[in-house]
Amino acid sequence: MGRITAGTALLAASLLEGSEPQVVGTTPDVSPRGVVAEYDGIIHPIAAEFVEEAITRADSSGATVVVLVLRTPGGLLESTRTIVSRMLAARTPVVVWVGPSGARAASAGFIIALAADVAAMAPGTHIGAAHPVSAGGESSPITETVAKKITSDVAAYARTLAEARGRNAALAAEAVTDSRAFTDREARAASPPLVEFTAASVDDLLRQLDGRTIKRFDGRAMTLHTKGVVAERVEMTRRQRFLSAIAHPQIAFLLLTLGMLGLTVEMWHPGAIVPGVAGGLCLLLAFFAFQVLPVNTIGLLLIVFGLALLVLELKVPSFGALGVGGTISLLVGSVMLTTEVPGVRVGYGVIVPTVLALAAIVLFLGRLALVAQRSKPVTGVEGLVGERGSTLTVVDAGRPGQVRVHGEIWRATSAVPLAAGRGVRVTAVEGLTVLVEPSDPPAPK
Repeated sequence: MGRITAGTALLAASLLEGSEPQVVGTTPDVSPRGVVAEYDGIIHPIAAEFVEEAITRADSSGATVVVLVLRTPGGLLESTRTIVSRMLAARTPVVVWVGPSGARAASAGFIIALAADVAAMAPGTHIGAAHPVSAGGESSPITETVAKKITSDVAAYARTLAEARGRNAALAAEAVTDSRAFTDREARAASPPLVEFTAASVDDLLRQLDGRTIKRFDGRAMTLHTKGVVAERVEMTRRQRFLSAIAHPQIAFLLLTLGMLGLTVEMWHPGAIVPGVAGGLCLLLAFFAFQVLPVNTIGLLLIVFGLALLVLELKVPSFGALGVGGTISLLVGSVMLTTEVPGVRVGYGVIVPTVLALAAIVLFLGRLALVAQRSKPVTGVEGLVGERGSTLTVVDAGRPGQVRVHGEIWRATSAVPLAAGRGVRVTAVEGLTVLVEPSDPPAPK
């Protein structure tokens, strides 16, 4: 039998007496609450949006702590600065945990860990290697002086965050200038440490956080109470997951390739519709990804130039030179396209087969299209020219007659007189009248 509460009994009594039912409040949940947000991927604007939403939810709900479970190979510096700025302005303490075992927080992830109120790592994880890469990739013609300025700026940023959090500023700077990486033991054993402690899981993390006094970025001291905390997990929305997947360099590269292929097929076969629509959609999605992940402009131009050379190969007799040049241009442009995302590049195992397949398909479809364009028409009015038939009546210049061609009877004229039953060949078509000339032997009826 179910247990009857006092609120239920009071409601039943009020109904029996005919009075209006009274609303009885329930005992509020006094357990501390925490927000747990897990992110695995490249740091880009979609990632920054997700982290900002998680922190905003924690601030608005009065949560005790925000736990950011982080796994990332790196990402964009501007998105990293956006995340760090929101973390520093958060009313709720932000804890970054690099986990589970085997994970990493490299490059941009290292900067985010430095900015956290508490940084922790799972056993078997590593952080660091935060040397910046130019916006145009390694192939960008950036001067040595500008490279030093960029590195010095990011190193100062890392030192500022480390000093404010009481972490090892010297090692933080070396992670930027020398691309140093640190295991969980090295980060914990440093003096001062880069992270506060190691934790095997989120539950272990919350247990170790209970009673710990932290220093916020503005200098205020705060004691965390995470015993019995109710963890509220925040997931990325479907829109964020979709856009984040598109923003991956390999997906963006494949979308660009499929888009160009679809439009090329549509140009060779006008009216196919499906290749053009699919190609345009893929290109639009690729352009969105390139806004999220800035690409090397020279690489993109080389890809377009390579595709143009492949098309010219079909029309200009170059003995294969244009085709080889176009394929090489596609390969070089694809390699240069997304080199500026630290830790994430389009692998040669994806680039080489994709480029070779694209070149082969473009050349194959182009050859078919050219053969079709150069072949003699077999239907319609144009298909009658050159066809043979026979006269059904007398035909001459001043006396049009009738001829049978393709099993059809046409009105015909001729520059020379033709008797009935004479074999003829069509030389031109003017409206519904054909111009014929003698042809021996006559075509079968």
